[in-house]
Amino acid sequence: MAETAAPPVTDLLAEARDRTDRLLGEWADRLRAELGGREGEALDYALRTPGKRVRAALVFAAYRAAGGQSSAIAGVAAAVETVHTYSLVHDDLPCMDDDDLRRGRPTTHRRFDVPTATRVGFLLVPVAARVLAAAAADLELPPATLGRMAGELFEAGGIQGMVGGQWLDLEAERRELTLPELVEVHRGKTGALIRASCALGAVAAEASPAAVTALTEYGEDVGLAFQIADDVLDATGTSEALGKTAGRDAALAKSTYVSLLGVDAARSEAERLARRAVGLLEAAGVASGALGALAGYIVTRSS
Repeated sequence: MAETAAPPVTDLLAEARDRTDRLLGEWADRLRAELGGREGEALDYALRTPGKRVRAALVFAAYRAAGGQSSAIAGVAAAVETVHTYSLVHDDLPCMDDDDLRRGRPTTHRRFDVPTATRVGFLLVPVAARVLAAAAADLELPPATLGRMAGELFEAGGIQGMVGGQWLDLEAERRELTLPELVEVHRGKTGALIRASCALGAVAAEASPAAVTALTEYGEDVGLAFQIADDVLDATGTSEALGKTAGRDAALAKSTYVSLLGVDAARSEAERLARRAVGLLEAAGVASGALGALAGYIVTRSS
C-alpha cells in the first residue's frame, strides 16, 4: 500500500497517551464504583498509573498502516495497556522483582499491600477482556475478529508470552544465560505484548494476511529491540530519569544484553533489529512512516 505522511513520533505518542489514558480513567471510575472498598481503590490506582504508552502508539500506528481509520481503535490500545498494567503490578511484587517504584510513584503493593496488589493483577485480566470487547463493538467488528484479537492478546499475556517469559526470567537469576536463552526470555516477557500490539492493530483494520504477517514480524523485532534498550537504560540511567529503580538487573544478578554484549554492542543490536523491522514492512508494501519513527524512538529513548 502507498506510503503516507506520518506525524512526528512525539505527536503520535501524545495522541495515544491522551486517548488511552482517558479511556482507562473512565474504566477506572466504573470499576471502582462496581467493586468498592480497598480493591476498587487499588484497581483504580493501577489503571491510572502513568506511562509513555508505547504499546498503545504501536496499536494506533499498525492500525493506520493497515488502512484503519476509526477513532475507536483507542479501545484496543486501552485493552493492551490493561494487560501491560497487570504484568507490571505482578512483576513488582516481592516474589518477583520486589520493586518499590514504578513510573515515578509507589508500586501498587507499596501503596496498598501485597495481597491486594496480587488480586488486582488477576482482576485486570478480565478487565482487559471487557475493554477489548467494548472496543470491538465500537469498531463494528464481527465476533470472529474479536475472538481472533482476544486469542492474540491473551496468548501474549499468558504462559506462551509474558508469564512464560517471567518464569524463565526468575529461573535465570544468579546464573549466566547464553544469548539464545536470553532472547527466549525476552521474546516472551517483553516482546510478546509488543508483537501483539502490532498484530491487534492489523487485525482490527481487517488487513490482508500479508499485512498482518508483516506487522506481526515488525512487532517481533521491535519488541526485542525494546528490551535491549531497557537493559541499556537500567545499566546507564538513574531512578529519577527512568521513573523506576535503576540498577535492578545488577542487584538481582540477572543476565542482560549489557552483561553479555556490553553497552555499545547492545545498543548496536537494538538498532539493527529496529532497521530490520522497518525493512520487513517496506518489503511487504506496508506504510512504515509512523512505525519507523516508533522503532527509532524505542531504541534511542532516555527513559
